[in-house]
Amino acid sequence: MLRKFGFTATLFAVLLGVSATTAEARDTRYELKIADVMADPRYAQNVPAGVKFYFASQAAPAGQDLGEFVTNRKTNSFGKQDEEACTWAMISAMKELGERALAEGGNAVVGIVSYYKKKVFSSDTTFECHAGAFVAGVALKGNVVKAAP
Repeated sequence: MLRKFGFTATLFAVLLGVSATTAEARDTRYELKIADVMADPRYAQNVPAGVKFYFASQAAPAGQDLGEFVTNRKTNSFGKQDEEACTWAMISAMKELGERALAEGGNAVVGIVSYYKKKVFSSDTTFECHAGAFVAGVALKGNVVKAAP
């Protein structure tokens, strides 16, 4: 009986290890629309209203450059659709950039690009998100400016 239990426990441990390795290895890349995130009601509830965001090559106001900043936001994606988790991670990333802009005395973030694993993905209309079995993440990089009113 003890011998049978030992085999079962060993088999269970091996299967658990294989499934955990497989689950953690997933890294699905998405390009999702920035406009869809900004239309989500949670965006207005979380992202500072006093900050404007300009992605990639969008025309941005001139102003005093207060520095380049990076945000790398992750969210629990277990049991969620990847796109839903990515939307929340993007809202969190924009919230962090907006709060940083205000803390630096700025009112805009310009030239924003996706910066996942320090690789630039530049688009005026989409952002990059990576989703795994348990975590989804969005990284952004942009310059905080104090634009003239």
